[in-house]
Amino acid sequence: MAELVAEQLVRQLQEAGVKRIYGIVGDSLNPIVDAVRQTGGSRKGGIDWVHVRHEEAAAFAAASEAQLTGELAVCAGSCGPGNLHLINGLYDANRTGAPVLAIASHIPSAQIGTGFFQETHPDRLFNECSVYSEMVSTAQQSPRVVNSAIRHAVALQGVSVVTLPGDVADLEVAARAPSCTPFQRADVVPARESVQQLADAVNKAEKVAIFAGVGVEGAHDEVVALAGKIAAPVGHSLRGKDFIQHDNPYDIGMTGLLGYGAAAEGIEDADLLILLGTDFPYDQFLPDTPTAQIDRAPEHLGRRTDVGIAVHGDVLATLNALDPLVKPKKNRKFLDRMLKKHDRLMNKAVGAYTRRADKLVPIHPEYAASLLDEVAANDAIFTADTGMCNVWTARYINPLGTRRIIASYLHGSMANALPHAIGAQMAYPDRQVVSVSGDGGLSMLMGELLTVKTYDLPLNVVVFNNSSLGMVKLEMLVDGLPDHGVDVPETSYADIAKAMGFHVQRVTDPKKIESAYREAFKHKGPSLVEVVTDPNALSIPPKITGEQVFGFATAISKVVLNKGAGEAVSMARSNWRNVPRG
Repeated sequence: MAELVAEQLVRQLQEAGVKRIYGIVGDSLNPIVDAVRQTGGSRKGGIDWVHVRHEEAAAFAAASEAQLTGELAVCAGSCGPGNLHLINGLYDANRTGAPVLAIASHIPSAQIGTGFFQETHPDRLFNECSVYSEMVSTAQQSPRVVNSAIRHAVALQGVSVVTLPGDVADLEVAARAPSCTPFQRADVVPARESVQQLADAVNKAEKVAIFAGVGVEGAHDEVVALAGKIAAPVGHSLRGKDFIQHDNPYDIGMTGLLGYGAAAEGIEDADLLILLGTDFPYDQFLPDTPTAQIDRAPEHLGRRTDVGIAVHGDVLATLNALDPLVKPKKNRKFLDRMLKKHDRLMNKAVGAYTRRADKLVPIHPEYAASLLDEVAANDAIFTADTGMCNVWTARYINPLGTRRIIASYLHGSMANALPHAIGAQMAYPDRQVVSVSGDGGLSMLMGELLTVKTYDLPLNVVVFNNSSLGMVKLEMLVDGLPDHGVDVPETSYADIAKAMGFHVQRVTDPKKIESAYREAFKHKGPSLVEVVTDPNALSIPPKITGEQVFGFATAISKVVLNKGAGEAVSMARSNWRNVPRG
């Protein structure tokens, strides 16, 4: 019997090392699903079909798998609404640099352009969230388009989309598939002149600071060695946290609204700021300090802040070339001052969140996050919902060099944590995976709890339930607006998960948090721990501007007028001890 285009496509994915496809079956996608069935699943060397409850979750799961493994991951959606549901997760994957291939099945090819039932134009719609997007119109064309899609996703570290009408997928193969030859990614070695210019600037400056991003992956020891040699405190972005915070005696935390520690002051007070592998987007947190930037993507150089020295190169290759050219700095007063400042802030400000918090009811979420850090495995994978869960994981989960934290850092989507965790657990069935979910994010894609139970994944969901959209509430107060529309009805997510067959615990007493975590992590199947937290506990940034203070003051006065003084007092009591005091 002749091979079909769908079978050829699935075979190409197998040769590329794909182990599973996340998606929902449906009409135009049926030939692909049947071809997957014929492979017999991963236990027989084939591909698994992972049945999610929403295609958005399929794309998030693939994004997480691709980020963690560095290998191609695949999701799929049926024609029209099915593949449109992929788009939010694909935006997240593409902006994160995750090699993902999306199969967007299409209406019958003869009907394209006639306003047919469920007709969209996926080959156009996905252009903005992909590095490659093409429609297959013939059996002859298919294998080369699929091969190009695989190569683009892997080489450019982004999303490829193959639009495939169901009738074309059902045609007999008409052309041989090109071989999928693996390749080794080359280092980007900087120009000698750029490295010398940077070395001269470092040697001339009295106070140098480093701000590191995700681009320092694989260069941890070299960054720490440079920092020690030139007496430079090292701040980092949220995406850089995994790769530079651990085993770093020069760490001064993170800047930005979610930040903590002395990073903000450290990068402002320097004579020279070196941006290492970061495209940190919040220019309001970047100082006017003379700045050098190192990045493998030349289009990133200077697009966030004025850069006097632009070095195109991988961080590791650049630091190896830079090291023999820089002189050790004897004056370490700036570094010592920043480290003392960081220690003071971590103990007095960030540490204040958890001090004596075992007696506070409602539970302070910071305390719950700090206990999660203590109890979780040393190689745990955490996924964090956008919003306050991002804040708590950024401040209290220590990466250790063996853990990973995945979130929607650049796209900033709600509801990412649970589907990200599904992809992580599928890729690493023997590692502890923890979805740090907010009640807002969990409720948005709550159907994916059924996906977890269907596959009986040993996935741990920790729900921070404050019955509020906490980050939005903070944004409103900073802007001088009273919070409105951010509160949601009180819901027991533990009861919902219990009905689905999860091991559950609902915690309202802070003294019971640790034991709830430990019991959940011992459970062999899906677990959910719901921590009922203080809705008035907000994230206070490490540096508060006059405009922010004015915004808070204006907003609180409106809260008093509209809701009464009681709520304003309650909010103050929940947060006064957390305000940075220098």
